[in-house]
Amino acid sequence: METKVYALTGNPEEDREAISLAGQVIRSGQLAAIPTETVYGLAGDALNPGSASRIYEAKGRPSDNPLIVHIAEIQALEKIARDISPKALELARRFWPGPLTMIFPKKDVVPLETTGGLDTVAVRMPAHEAALGVIRAAGGYVAAPSANRSGRPSCTTAEHVLEDLNGKIGLILDGGPVGIGLESTIVDLTGRLPCLLRPGFISLKQLEEVLGEVETDPAVKGQLAPEQRPKAPGMKYRHYAPRGRLTVVSGTPEAVAGLVNRLTEEALSRGENPAVLASSETAGLYRCKNVLEVGSRARESEIAHSLFAMLRRADELEADPIFAEEFDTPQLGGAVMNRLMKAAGFHRIKASE
Repeated sequence: METKVYALTGNPEEDREAISLAGQVIRSGQLAAIPTETVYGLAGDALNPGSASRIYEAKGRPSDNPLIVHIAEIQALEKIARDISPKALELARRFWPGPLTMIFPKKDVVPLETTGGLDTVAVRMPAHEAALGVIRAAGGYVAAPSANRSGRPSCTTAEHVLEDLNGKIGLILDGGPVGIGLESTIVDLTGRLPCLLRPGFISLKQLEEVLGEVETDPAVKGQLAPEQRPKAPGMKYRHYAPRGRLTVVSGTPEAVAGLVNRLTEEALSRGENPAVLASSETAGLYRCKNVLEVGSRARESEIAHSLFAMLRRADELEADPIFAEEFDTPQLGGAVMNRLMKAAGFHRIKASE
């Protein structure tokens, strides 16, 4: 299959033809990669079981890993979800379009193939004009997990999508680099209390301002047991991982740099090609030649925006092993560390003083 890339200009009139074409592809049961404000999505018809199967096949994704249904209008919720509470509608009015996914009991129109066999459905409305246009052109309900091979770092550029899915899908809309760089926050609204399943740009505090008490699922900081079914994307399987062995190193900047410098020197002595993911403030502490600056701790959005790109850069360098600082920043640190720990397979070591 030939994968065609269509560059978007950001001008709705000029982009109308490409957006319409993507919608037609999705309506036909095939797949298209589209930009959103979070990451690029691999879009298929959410109400077509065959489309969901094609998404799993193209990504190499386990079929019990649920897909998120993307909509373009709040009213579209009524067709696919039950028990939509006033609080849920308040969340939608406050954060949609935007990087928030809500989980509801599903209606029968949503096939089990889309929900990973669950009787719930995950829904969001992206804050990206081209994505909204594609959703409308495709019929209003688009399943769109991140457009990467399963387990790989999510795609924040069309080039990343082409790297992973060239020849597996027919069309990519190139909207340039995404704005946020991390997938949406996911909150489950089907239980006695709302439950945070995946941290993201919308913080726990922001959710609590609308919902009151919100639980956090243990899988946010750990792994599900093999027999457990994931409630949402990214909960069970290793995600976001570079090809090299990734280890997160915690501790003071000086202690982390001291330990990482020793570990990278040992790696070099074994003929390996180590790399370090570091903040702009501490990058100069490392003696490794492959120091990848993720961004400034004073500007958390930089770290969120470049994390996946830097993990892919490590692959380009054929780096192995890879050592990453902790990024426990106040607002987005939870979301960044959730992705980083999953990418590392939860392998973390502490640098002593």
